[in-house]
Amino acid sequence: PQLDRVRWIMFPEVRPPSQRALFDDTDADAELPDVMQVMDLQQEQLARSLGDGHRVIHGVAGSGKTMILGFRAEHLAKAQTPTSKPILVLCFNEPLAVKLDAMFTARGIADRVHARNFHKWCWHQLKAFGQPLPGQGPDMFDHMVDGVIRAVERSQIPSGQYQAILIDEGHDFRPEWLKLITQMVDPATNSLLLLYDDAQSIYERSRTRQFSFKSVGIQAQGRTNILKINYRNTKQILQAASLIAADLLSPEEHDDDGIPVVRPVSYGREGPPPLVVRLPSLRDEVEHLADLLADEHHSGGRAWGDMAILCHDHTVMTACAEALHRRRLPHQVRRRSGDYRPAQDAIRVMTMRVSKGLEFPLVAIPGLGAMPAPGADEKEAARLFYVAATRATDKLLLTASGEGGFGKRFAAGVTA
Repeated sequence: PQLDRVRWIMFPEVRPPSQRALFDDTDADAELPDVMQVMDLQQEQLARSLGDGHRVIHGVAGSGKTMILGFRAEHLAKAQTPTSKPILVLCFNEPLAVKLDAMFTARGIADRVHARNFHKWCWHQLKAFGQPLPGQGPDMFDHMVDGVIRAVERSQIPSGQYQAILIDEGHDFRPEWLKLITQMVDPATNSLLLLYDDAQSIYERSRTRQFSFKSVGIQAQGRTNILKINYRNTKQILQAASLIAADLLSPEEHDDDGIPVVRPVSYGREGPPPLVVRLPSLRDEVEHLADLLADEHHSGGRAWGDMAILCHDHTVMTACAEALHRRRLPHQVRRRSGDYRPAQDAIRVMTMRVSKGLEFPLVAIPGLGAMPAPGADEKEAARLFYVAATRATDKLLLTASGEGGFGKRFAAGVTA
């Protein structure tokens, strides 16, 4: 503990960024927190020792992958010269890109480190190099990516544009996307960092076929690290997430060029067990959650922005937003790109899918009794729940109505 205290004071970069404060450590007079979380020595050694070349880190949810990415991006940015090419940080989900951009802005490196979600980056590439933009439609994003790939093949969009590329949540990227991205690294540095966790691959397209990293141009042999310890969640939250996703977390070994499934190991931090409430209907669920969150703020002193409601579909999300509106509780609904504003002190309401890469002290998940939906793939629903539940750092609230399979797996701690 004393060593961690010294490291926390001397090396701000090894502190895990809080969701709201991000990387802002400018207040020198701020009191030290009661529990000072820092990178463990394996994480810190890994982050400091990453050299040029291709690197792949397989890490379970909550193992500090994004923290390592932030440390690496800052290290590269500080070492740049006026003639250096920019650094690109890519992810799939737009809210995570917003969070990363806010992180780099707080560190004063956003002019050198560009955080983008993949499709926004593709759009910028087409626009910057005078390529036609696809029209609106269900296949717009696919056409956008195809346009960039073809333009790079024809040298209409140049390759090697970036000093380094760092990819967060790489498990959601298609093989052809990764092949495109590797071409964007300057051959003089050949600096590529890919962060991966196959257990969180919630987009089926990313698992339509097995592929090797070598097949997409990523030279991972001898440059792969595995992070097994989950630091984000309490032991109780991780157990709840694993209860639903147990079949997805069976370890699978692969060589350095393959994609393993890594079973998370809890760091052992204790917390309250998840609160499970069974209610007659979805309306009862969302009304009860609104009451619980209001009490967390008014009686428990929890900031509005430290709470999130994660929903498996837009119907549940709308019901939650309406309940919060009726209670006049400050909330922010993420319906489309641009809606997520991490600095706003408001309850976040979003789908489970777009919550990837984010974290909140308190997470509420309504609608367990409707998961999986009729006709839906149970494994896909289990992945979604696992991602959503592991967003919570301290407290998890679950509500269920109906007879859905996931609701039955929890012994209700409270019946209302």
